[in-house]
Amino acid sequence: MSRLLPPLRLVGATILRDGALQARSIAIEDGRITRGPLPEIDLTGYLVLPGMVDLHGSSFTRHLAPRPAAQFDPMTALAATDREAAANGVTTAYLSQGWSWQGGLRGPDFAETLMSALRRYRAQALTDLRMSLECETHMVDTAARLMAAVRSYDVGRLVFHNTLDDTLEHLRERQMHGGDPLSVDEGSAQEYRLRLRRAQERSKEVPRHLCRLAEAFDDMGVIYGSNGDLDGETRESYAMIGAKQCEFPRSRRAAAAAKAMGDPVILSAPDTTHPKGQFSALSTIDLIKENTCDALASDYYYPSMLHAVWMLVDMHGMSLPAAWSLVSERPAQIMRLPDRGTLTQGRRADLVILHEQTRRIEATIVGGRLAYMAGEAGARFLGHTPEETAFAVRPSRSQASLPQIQRN
Repeated sequence: MSRLLPPLRLVGATILRDGALQARSIAIEDGRITRGPLPEIDLTGYLVLPGMVDLHGSSFTRHLAPRPAAQFDPMTALAATDREAAANGVTTAYLSQGWSWQGGLRGPDFAETLMSALRRYRAQALTDLRMSLECETHMVDTAARLMAAVRSYDVGRLVFHNTLDDTLEHLRERQMHGGDPLSVDEGSAQEYRLRLRRAQERSKEVPRHLCRLAEAFDDMGVIYGSNGDLDGETRESYAMIGAKQCEFPRSRRAAAAAKAMGDPVILSAPDTTHPKGQFSALSTIDLIKENTCDALASDYYYPSMLHAVWMLVDMHGMSLPAAWSLVSERPAQIMRLPDRGTLTQGRRADLVILHEQTRRIEATIVGGRLAYMAGEAGARFLGHTPEETAFAVRPSRSQASLPQIQRN
């Protein structure tokens, strides 16, 4: 792990604090946000915002297996994911790993391999990488193994997911149209059918299985929810056993039911601009505007979180503080992380520095440690004075859409 930054004060920037953009300074010391006459760094022309808290990220799979037949060492994939997260302003990242009957990179064997690698990698991590398991509901026979893994690897988040019905429907449709239901070699196809049949055979045991898991997770302090709820009834059934988080619901009814019950709704940031084809009728933007969304997650693409924020500001009239809370303060609250999500004195120094004109992230600080730096911000931290011509006072796109800045 890198060293803590020396005590410093960022001056001249616009700071997001107490729900408003303010022209004030912010100081960092011993990994925390503090106060005091510390050495100053002039960040005139920049925005300083709380670090992003990402509740569901699967970008690591792209670094792990960029091609189906090319799988790399998990430690290498974690290092690449870590740097990608930092470069995109993510300071706390939950890596979403499957625990599925599908096997392969989504199966329990690989899940345990990844969790073991993450435990080893954390000592050198730039960001706060954590594990989130996406557990298939029909994995009845792995209950003891799952609970042991959650306990051993200190998994703090888990969501239940049922892909069995969709898989069976997909196979039926392919057969009806004369297609090969499984486009894999015969050996792999036989193994896949066997896993599928075994999962089907445990269907009647699923409700009791989930209740037992929920009770165990409550005892362990695990925060859990569900992924891909089809309707309000499905969401209600999960809520009844304590699975409160509603992640990536597949219908407006499911999202509305979660909101009515006070359960947090987590939506996919990429879906703000690129909705998934079969679920495109569910408008993420509409749910956000209706105040049905509590947090946005990167899903499969880290840059989408920043992109979604500016889309909400520029195209849908949302204030920057309100839009940013969907990727920082609210996710931190959902995961009961009181030490991050806002730039409040005494909290972890997790912050993102954006160039106000280009809107590019030029620095990310995690727990008072430098995780990423580029561009003009790097020169500022090295002690160079900003050139007057580079930051002349003129309206920027971001300034035009921001509320009036408070000056303290």
